[in-house]
Amino acid sequence: MKGVEGAKPMRVYLVIMDETDEASVALRFAARRAARTGGAVHLLALVPRQPFVAFGGIQATIEEEARVRAEALVTSAAGAVMADSSSPPTISVRQGEGVQVIRDYLAEHPEVSALVLGAAASGGPGPLVSHFVGIAGQLPCPVYVIPGSISDADLERLG
Repeated sequence: MKGVEGAKPMRVYLVIMDETDEASVALRFAARRAARTGGAVHLLALVPRQPFVAFGGIQATIEEEARVRAEALVTSAAGAVMADSSSPPTISVRQGEGVQVIRDYLAEHPEVSALVLGAAASGGPGPLVSHFVGIAGQLPCPVYVIPGSISDADLERLG
């Protein structure tokens, strides 16, 4: 819808995907919000840098395996978004330190309307939630922190 005279800009929800339950909850929230607002979902899977291994071939294999796992995860998550939306999500898999990768992604994608993170159902917040909530006032978009213990009924009501 961007570029159409008089049209409202599309809302884009960025979800950071990993194998945790709270990431799945954040994804369900973002997919429902996008479906209800005519928006879109961007999925970003992070591949942490692997510890250095002296043999280059082994290092490359370890990094490739981590990337393949991340790609499979985000592709599976994309299928879940398609169940709630008619538009496919934008998928990105990037290697590096999580906080910096997300900040770079936000800088490269000014269309992102909200960063959607999931908080663990128990224990303290994870490093991404702690970091981005702490600097929320400096970000180009709001940060939504979705409780990992929220029920599907409550997600439906919020979405």
